[in-house]
This record gives sequence, C-alpha cells and structure tokens, in this order.
Amino acid sequence: MPVSATAATADGLCAFIDDSPSPFHVVRTVARELDTHGFTQLEEASVWPAEATGRRYVVRGGSLVAWSGTGPNAPFRVVGAHTDSPNLRVKQHPDLASAGWQLVGLEPYGGAWLNSWLDRELGISGRLTVRAGNKVREQLIRIDDPILRVPQLAIHLSEDRRGVTLDPQRHVNAVWGVGDLPRSFLAFVAESAEVDPAAVLGWELMTHDLEPSRLVGRDCDLVSAPRLDNQGTCYAGLQAFLAAVEDPGAALPVLAMFDHEEVGSQSDRGAQSDLLPAVLERIVLARGGGRAEYLAALAGSICASGDMAHATHPNYPERHEPAHRIEINGGPVLKVNQNLRYATDATGAGAFALACDQAAVPLQRYVHRADLPCGSTIGPMTAARTGMPTVDVGAPQLAMHSARELMGANDVPAYAAALAAFLTPVE
Repeated sequence: MPVSATAATADGLCAFIDDSPSPFHVVRTVARELDTHGFTQLEEASVWPAEATGRRYVVRGGSLVAWSGTGPNAPFRVVGAHTDSPNLRVKQHPDLASAGWQLVGLEPYGGAWLNSWLDRELGISGRLTVRAGNKVREQLIRIDDPILRVPQLAIHLSEDRRGVTLDPQRHVNAVWGVGDLPRSFLAFVAESAEVDPAAVLGWELMTHDLEPSRLVGRDCDLVSAPRLDNQGTCYAGLQAFLAAVEDPGAALPVLAMFDHEEVGSQSDRGAQSDLLPAVLERIVLARGGGRAEYLAALAGSICASGDMAHATHPNYPERHEPAHRIEINGGPVLKVNQNLRYATDATGAGAFALACDQAAVPLQRYVHRADLPCGSTIGPMTAARTGMPTVDVGAPQLAMHSARELMGANDVPAYAAALAAFLTPVE
C-alpha cells in the first residue's frame, strides 16, 4: 500500500490538533469525520441491533472505539491510541489572590514538562456537567481567548542564573487579572458557554496553548504543534482506519482511542477499563456469534498500540541508545523493551514490519537506554486485557511532554500508510 493510500498530510494533522484542545474535543473531531464517511454512533446503554456490524462507533467520555465489517468469524486488527496529553488543569476551588494578583489554581496532569508552560498565552477547554431540570447534561467548553498566563520568575530573582525548579503546588498557578479579591473563574467559564453558573455541577477543564500548529524549518518539513503526543497517532490512526474500511482486508478493522493514558489508564474510559473488550464482544454477538466465537476471534487478532516515539536529540545524543538512532522523517518506529514497558514481541514486530514493507515506508527500531527509566503505553495493558498480541509503534518526535512538540512532516503520511497496511492484512 503506497504512502498516498491514505488522506493523511502534515497540514491535515495541524488542522486536527487545532480543532482538538482536549480529549473530549479529540473525540468530537474524530466522530464528525466518521459521520461524514457513513458511520453511525451506538449508545452503550442500548441493546445493539444486528446492524451493529456495519460502520459504527461508541463514545465513552474522552474515549472512542470505531469499527467496520460484517464477517461472522473475522478476527480483529486494532489500532490503539490515546486522546489525552500532559497539561495544566483547573482545580476544584480555583479562585486565588496573592500580592495584588488574581490567580486561577492549576494542577499538572500527567508528566507535563512544567517549564515549557511558562509565559504562554493559554486558553481553556474541556467539559461541564450542567443541571437540566432533574437531569444532568454535558457541554463542551472551549475558550480561545488569551485569559491565562503562568509567569516565569525574573532571572534577577532566582537563586542562580541557570533557571528555577518549579514546585507544582506553588509555581504553576495562572494570573488572569489584578486585584486583592478573587473573581469566580467558573462563573466566567459558564457565562462564556452561555450557561447559568448556578447550574454547573461538575467540570473537567484544562489549559491549552493558543499558538496555532504550523509547518516550520528551512523546507517546511517539520511540524511544530502542541499535543503531538498523542494526537499525532489519533490523526494518523483515523486516516488509516478510513482507508482500511474502504478497502478491507482479511480482518475487521478497529480504531480504539483511550483517555487517561498519561496518568496510568486506570479509569472507566482508560485502556485498563472494559471498554475495548466489551465493544469487541458486542460486535461478535451482533454478528450472530457467542462467547466461544468471541474468544476465537480474539485469538486470531492483533493490536498496534500507537504512541509517539523519541527521535534522537541533536543536542543530547548521549541520552539515547547509541545503536538505535531514530531520525525525524525516517519512517515509523517499532518500540521494544525487554521489561515490557512496551508490549512488542516477535509476533507483533513481524506483523508491523510486514505492514511497513507493504506500505513501502522505512521502519526504524527503538530501544531505550538501559540505564534510564522507560516510559510506557497502552500496549501492555491492552495485551493483558484482551490476550491479543500487541506491538508498540509510533512516529518520531522531539520535546515529548512539552507544551509544544516537534515531528517530521513526511512522517505523518508514512505513519498513516503503515497503520493502514496493518489494518488490512492479506490472506
């Protein structure tokens, strides 16, 4: 499958990211694209009809699972990703005042590289739950006005000139005005959403960098954007999935996007939840199978856990395994860790290497330095929850977990093409 087999482009990735400042907006962006390609959303709380074997998807908060196919005994090919990214999130009692400044109390989410969030114009996104009579409804919120800023300490006031160490409790609150009396931040958010502040019952609100995603570099062959980890995979996975459903192979393609990977995935909608196994079993039941058919389908299935990968940093080459240099615009990355921080085994590696060969894209192989702690992915937990062989893959980037990250423009279509080939195995 050639690189041109999907619609993925670097400009498309930039537009996707700019449309998706929170996990809930990622899901909305993906759902809208699925809708335009003939997909229909199913409600988990409803009994699924036999037609559930067509083009369908399910949403659970900031997570989404989509599939297409009708084969009664077809195994699954799954591409997994995560919708969340490290950032600064709004506390439950956010209204603060200090030294004549009005502040909004923020808390780091995931492994945010805190220094990168300083002195940026920040907006707010996420969701509110709102009282509607005797019921509760959900409303997405997005404010792209530059209302928040976390100010850096002046170099003249630091203990040394090499920078400051940030305390996540004291040093990441955002200024949004002046005065000794705090103003209600939640009232401001509610009014921006045209909601009665008294009707707001709960919220998940987070900051996002307002600088647009863009192509940069001498030849515009680099993508500078927030949330590449892991919206780079969400976008490439979506484009791969849409290509796969138009030209299906011997397996039923599935796209699974999970929230909360950056904090361990242990939630109702994380990769450690029942979301993916439950949806896969209901697909089998809808096509006339039972528990035995479901287990048989799983036994023949395989998952590609997609997350971004570390490119070799030109200023810190010594921080990388010297025999495993990873290049920007060098193609997708196969990630291996002997202590199973990544789930890749020989079976999964073979399946993805074959997919890259069929897609005519180069494959890079990543190993973390043995003397440094290695990050993890949804791969090991997906493999454990489903019993599917799982391969951890990604696209190379720099500045992972920074407020703004960097990847190769050419890696976007190459990554999508490899995932599309993986989703469409040939018998």
